[in-house]
Amino acid sequence: MTHKAYTGSLDLAKNTNESEILMNHQVKREYLKAVQPRYQNACREGKSRILDEMTLVLGCTRKWAIKLLAGEIPLPQPKKGRPSQYPSAVLVPILYELWTRMNRVNARRLKVALPLWIDFFQDPRITPQVKNWLLSMSPATMDRLLKHGKRKRGICGTRPSKRFLKGIPIQAKDWNVTRPGTTQNDTVAHTHTSMEGNFASTVTSTDIHSSWTENRAVWTKSHRNMIGALEEIEAALPFDLEAFKSDSGSEFMNWAVVGYYQKRQKPVTVVRGRPYRKNDNCYVEQKNFTHVRELFGYEKIDRPELVEWMNRIYRDLWNPLHNFFLPSQKLLRKTRIGSQIKKEYDEPRTPYQRILECKEVAEEKKEALRTRQQNLNPVELSDELEREIKLFQATLRSIQKWAA
Repeated sequence: MTHKAYTGSLDLAKNTNESEILMNHQVKREYLKAVQPRYQNACREGKSRILDEMTLVLGCTRKWAIKLLAGEIPLPQPKKGRPSQYPSAVLVPILYELWTRMNRVNARRLKVALPLWIDFFQDPRITPQVKNWLLSMSPATMDRLLKHGKRKRGICGTRPSKRFLKGIPIQAKDWNVTRPGTTQNDTVAHTHTSMEGNFASTVTSTDIHSSWTENRAVWTKSHRNMIGALEEIEAALPFDLEAFKSDSGSEFMNWAVVGYYQKRQKPVTVVRGRPYRKNDNCYVEQKNFTHVRELFGYEKIDRPELVEWMNRIYRDLWNPLHNFFLPSQKLLRKTRIGSQIKKEYDEPRTPYQRILECKEVAEEKKEALRTRQQNLNPVELSDELEREIKLFQATLRSIQKWAA
């Protein structure tokens, strides 16, 4: 099982320190200038020792060192341009650790999230000067200092409910949603590369307007388990649910789930996207990786006793971290310019901030959110999450090894 958000955080820091130790071109030129007279006046054995030394210091081959000393190959000239404003050897390890704790968000979101996190990050390396550097750094500079890991893909476990779809209206796009309460919903199967047997799935629900997201794990996608997860998700939302949208999968498009929303005192509108058109539910589809795969990876979870553990992680650690402390961006418009499409996004904000800006949300619910946010510490949430995930992965590997 892979967990990109919380493993390998020291690799970049180590590589960065090593690159800083290596000589730059100016130091190499000074070193070469000092060695050349010594090399020319040395005997055969002395020249051999100097060449051994150069191969270690410069990291080059003996043939290359001989040509450098003979003046046949000039050293590369330093790159022109503005000198670096920030000491990367100091900032990159700290920035990388913060970025890793934030689930590797993009640079624009990282720029907005840093002020929310840095006061909670107790580290002796963060002096007032380092803090000013981090907060003044532009998203482009952060992008140059950080590299994203590769992404993996899983298999799809959704099957359209052919007999039930005619009674549910299609709503392809959600560009006209201007208030909280309309959610997109999807499931992610924790089944690796085989759909055989029973396994856990994660139900993801995201509000289109505010990006507030809740996740709950279920053991098999039976209608009883799905309704239980949807009830818990609805209770955790800081606003009233008005519309429920999903894909055309049979786990949502059945009489039990649809009836759960429609047969109540204040019915909830149920709509669906077109089969096999993921863009119809793009707000939740993108959460399948950032909110599920980044956390639990792609391994098969085929033990029902692990489902409640997954829900504790989602409910108490993962969802509060994303909803209160990790900014998100929303696409405002797309403009075609020739063969290219230019995308414009709004300013990154956390779902919590978007909820506080909504006039439609009751003031008592906003006050409850403010109280909850004041009692949360993002660094403590991140540390506890990392411990829980490592323990969960170790337990899962132990179960799989025992079963094999």
